[in-house]
Amino acid sequence: MKKYEGLFILDVVGKEDAEKEIIERIQKEIEQAGGRVETVQKMGPKPFARVSPKRSSGHYINVIFDAPAKAITGLDAKFHLDAEMFRWQISEVIPEKPRKKKKDKAEKKEAVKV
Repeated sequence: MKKYEGLFILDVVGKEDAEKEIIERIQKEIEQAGGRVETVQKMGPKPFARVSPKRSSGHYINVIFDAPAKAITGLDAKFHLDAEMFRWQISEVIPEKPRKKKKDKAEKKEAVKV
């Protein structure tokens, strides 16, 4: 299983109580696809950079989860059917590798002198 991060923009204008229900649906869909939800972060309502005629803001949710690679296309198809999800983006989390420590110039000069 791979680790993914999903950013969801919910269309809950006038239905502020629906946010919790939608988050539960997202978690349920991920678990049904064989995944496991690690973290859910509610980022709250934020205005869009480009305002559309229909919407000027949305409720942002960030979900970190583990799932099989094949499950992502199925999740994407299910999210398309949900009218309360305005946009979403799922990306694979790539762990950072530890970087090698670079020698500074003084250490290099000393190594050359010896």
